Amino acid sequence: MKVKLEDVCERGSSNLKQSDIIDKSGEYPIYGAAGYLGNIDFYHQDKPYIAVVKDGAGIGRTTLHPAKSSVIGTMQYLLPKENVLPEYLYYVVKYMHLEKYFTGATIPHIYFKDYKNEEFNLDTLDRQIEIVGILKKVEDIIEFRRQELDKLDNLIKARFVEMFGDSEHNTKRWSIAKLSSLCNVGSSKRIYQSELTETGIPFLRISDLNERIDGKNNTPQLFIPNDKYDELQTNGLVPSVGDILVTARGTLGKCYIIKPSDTFYFQDGMISWLSDINESITSLYLSYLFSTTGVQKQIANLQAGSTVAYLSIAMLKNLDIMIPPKTLQQQFAYFVTQVNKSKVAVQAALDKAQLLFDSLMQKYFG
Repeated sequence: MKVKLEDVCERGSSNLKQSDIIDKSGEYPIYGAAGYLGNIDFYHQDKPYIAVVKDGAGIGRTTLHPAKSSVIGTMQYLLPKENVLPEYLYYVVKYMHLEKYFTGATIPHIYFKDYKNEEFNLDTLDRQIEIVGILKKVEDIIEFRRQELDKLDNLIKARFVEMFGDSEHNTKRWSIAKLSSLCNVGSSKRIYQSELTETGIPFLRISDLNERIDGKNNTPQLFIPNDKYDELQTNGLVPSVGDILVTARGTLGKCYIIKPSDTFYFQDGMISWLSDINESITSLYLSYLFSTTGVQKQIANLQAGSTVAYLSIAMLKNLDIMIPPKTLQQQFAYFVTQVNKSKVAVQAALDKAQLLFDSLMQKYFG
């Protein structure tokens, strides 16, 4: 039968801040938006419950937590009533994609009052047990495929270190150059809110770029007109194949290499653009170098005294870059190509499992 979310759960709130639990210990876990934070000597909830990120990064993310645990104040408690299993409610709330209810431009929020009337199909408790079992099995397959992808990524990273050494200490004594001498470091032309449209060429915010880097098939939310894109392209203000986009806010220094199939524009200030890359270095090598300890420590050191993590164009230009022989970079590229063939097969299996999971969620709750 169709019911509203408020028919199966009650909301609860937490006044705990992350700073409140520093140096605390105990036997009861406490969680934040990114997951487990530690243990404390008290708990808020004596039964299993759902938590939803209601403020800031990761808004709408839904998690299931055990009895005798707590969450911090950026998360909303959803406490199951007697007519619903906690695990069933967890899948229901995931199905609802509560992030669509966010308000606020600087710090997004979602409120229970806005989504409490969401409707879904509520089955009997026996049927709920059956549905939870099926969804859990498919979710386990999805997690297994993700772990396979992680292992392949780690294989590439290990091969990188084997071939090029420790980037922090330049153990193979490669020559060093500033990034500014190896490529043009800049960003896009500013696109104003008034220029955005509902159709046209996708316009990527930093969150959209992060999803692309992570291999997610995100659906564009913002666009610019085709003629605006053509104008930018005519003026040489659109990235070319092989150029690199670098995240400049949030998680700093994540890289995306422009592909032949890419047609989009991107947010200035939040995303930097490496173009006209010197022939002595390949885009693939450079993008993997950015993920190494050596470059990440340089980026972290440049943040000293800053309250907001930001990788400016000036900071990027000043990074020290190891330059191994081009032939070695090309050998690495060949290795990555071979591993990527395996990744494509695993990704296809992951996509298939995800499609099954999504269709089952629609079938059970829609």
